[in-house]
Amino acid sequence: MTKTGYCNGSDMLLYIGGKAVGHCSTHTATINSETKDRAVKPVATADLSAGFWKEKSVTGLSVTLSAEGLVFYQETESGYKSCLSMIAKGQSVEVKCMERGTKDKPYLSGKFVITSLERTDPAQDDATYTINLENDGIVTFDEEAITETADEA
Repeated sequence: MTKTGYCNGSDMLLYIGGKAVGHCSTHTATINSETKDRAVKPVATADLSAGFWKEKSVTGLSVTLSAEGLVFYQETESGYKSCLSMIAKGQSVEVKCMERGTKDKPYLSGKFVITSLERTDPAQDDATYTINLENDGIVTFDEEAITETADEA
């Protein structure tokens, strides 16, 4: 059966340290290009306004990830407790983003540094946490993993 229609966000998973982010309510992946402007004098025969236009080149790429989740006492995935342990080590962690049921075929993967871990404990409400990560080196993208069909998974 081929997936059709709109992608359901609940089908998209973020894994940190080999386990899915537990009781995750949302996650975001932002891919950034660092650029450099290049202003050159146009050829002598060009219009006067031709010099207003700049060329751009990509000088770097980066990925930032963030996720929010509920703190759950019996967490078996990467919840607040395991994320706290990972950030305390001060080391990069393996991260991947993939569709549920794709047999470990991520569309984004690489090493990331946990840059922040925040916990919010409101009175008479669910405790939540937010984690932010930045890539540490090369990130691998596989756009074919996003278009996986349910039968191929």
